[in-house]
Amino acid sequence: MFKGISNLNIDTKGRASMPQRYRNNFCIKKKCKLVITADKDKCLLIYTQNNWNIIEKKLSNLPSYNKEARFIQRLVIGHATESEIDSQGRFLIPNPLREYAGIQKKIILLGQGSKFELWSETIWNKKMKSWLESENIDEAKNNALTELKL
Repeated sequence: MFKGISNLNIDTKGRASMPQRYRNNFCIKKKCKLVITADKDKCLLIYTQNNWNIIEKKLSNLPSYNKEARFIQRLVIGHATESEIDSQGRFLIPNPLREYAGIQKKIILLGQGSKFELWSETIWNKKMKSWLESENIDEAKNNALTELKL
């Protein structure tokens, strides 16, 4: 189960270090691999090989004649890339995926249970601020409506 947030850096070759506490989750028979793909929120998703196999099967079974399903298939399956975790715990984030997510030097690795979200730190901070402001506005509206009903 992946949880928590980590601030990481990418080196000049496009590699990031997987936090030590999670590395063994990606290893099968002494090979440590992960699958990185695009997400509709302009971040990347990182899966273990086993979790990816489940997701890929579900996505492949979606009806290809459905416009929304086809978009998700193209985005998630079409951008999926295997990456190996090296002996120093680093994994390569392919350039097309870095460009898609606006990733440059500083990144956020966010645990989401069976997967990680990988964000550009700049984009993450903007989205987080927007989400929090939206929550505050929604809460204020709900409070005002509750007071009006009393």
